[in-house]
Amino acid sequence: MSDTIIKPETRSFNVEEVRADFPILSREVYGKPLVYLDNAASAQKPRSVIDAISSTFDHEYANVHRGLHYLSNEATQKFEDAREKVRAFINAPTENEVIFTGGATDAINLVASSFGEDNIGEGDEIILSQLEHHSNIVPWHYLRERKGAVLKWVPVLDNGELDLEAYEAAFSPRTKMVALTHMSNALGSITPIKEMIRIAHEKGALVLVDACQSVVHLPIDVQDLDCDFLAFSGHKLYGPTGIGVLYGKADVLRSMRPYRGGGEMIKVVEMDKITYADIPHRFEAGTPAIAEAIAIGAAVDYVTSIDRVGALNHENELLAYATQRMSELNAVRIIGTTPNKGSIISFVVEGAHPHDISTVIDRAGVALRAGHHCAQPVMDRFGVPATSRVSFAMYNRKDEVDTFIEALSSAIRFFE
Repeated sequence: MSDTIIKPETRSFNVEEVRADFPILSREVYGKPLVYLDNAASAQKPRSVIDAISSTFDHEYANVHRGLHYLSNEATQKFEDAREKVRAFINAPTENEVIFTGGATDAINLVASSFGEDNIGEGDEIILSQLEHHSNIVPWHYLRERKGAVLKWVPVLDNGELDLEAYEAAFSPRTKMVALTHMSNALGSITPIKEMIRIAHEKGALVLVDACQSVVHLPIDVQDLDCDFLAFSGHKLYGPTGIGVLYGKADVLRSMRPYRGGGEMIKVVEMDKITYADIPHRFEAGTPAIAEAIAIGAAVDYVTSIDRVGALNHENELLAYATQRMSELNAVRIIGTTPNKGSIISFVVEGAHPHDISTVIDRAGVALRAGHHCAQPVMDRFGVPATSRVSFAMYNRKDEVDTFIEALSSAIRFFE
């Protein structure tokens, strides 16, 4: 079906033109213009994504794959077109290696269950890092609890980088899986993932990459990375919730038993035996998130229509500007200072809880996140229960940073 895909023409990056594509950015909260700086949790949606969902239900909704009527064929075409768009976006070799899931969490659980249950046993090792999101920790704990697997942890240096020497030293002949983030959702640290994959493969281990943050900002080429699995969610990529992607190498996916049973993932069901469908459908049991899959295709179209280098440069400028402005506030301590990071800043304010800081800032119309960001190991590493976090998208502007700094300064004065 790839012959139906028309690659969008890339337009030069202009933040005002980009902002105009996002309806929600024109609204007010508390009588003030919305300043949305919670993009690492979930990004806002462009009109084209909203329209893709609406159009699906307005004009072409039907169940996919098994219908023979016009609407089903049309919905199936658009559903599979979206798979091809994702394939091209991450440069997967084939569409069969792109699995639609309920989100990145679902994708990682799929691997931990379908691969881990059969290939990781008592005493076998899984290497994680202290930077990981809970969605890339908890599924591996299940294997620790149920199978006796051993979790080994790569420590984080004081500036938020991973300790590569400790990483390489963590391997043993029992290491079966490495599961690592490409960009920390809590600190923004970008890991040297390609080098870490190379090391893991030399040691005989497979690698799963959590690309939830990185896929939004950085070009992802799974063939160049040579990762065995890669997971990301739609809602951080300017797409809808309830949809995610698992990429897996075809030979590895075909060696894995299905994750869930039901319709779509089978070839033949008899009373005394069953045969499974080929990939990707063997891992897509039941009626899928049809509109959401079509909309993640629209999100990929939107992102690839923008000058991504220009967008990344803009985000890095916002990061540098916000970091400089925050460094002028004596009460603020930034957690994670490596220069190799994405547009995320975690910080604490002396004498005030992050929840209180963020609540006060919210009244200025500024949306940011406070808490442990589903990353408690890294909070423990830096001796804090939580942080406040600002995270920038390509539609943010410097004047929004100024609004945030003004609100932060007011919050600091309030808690003095």
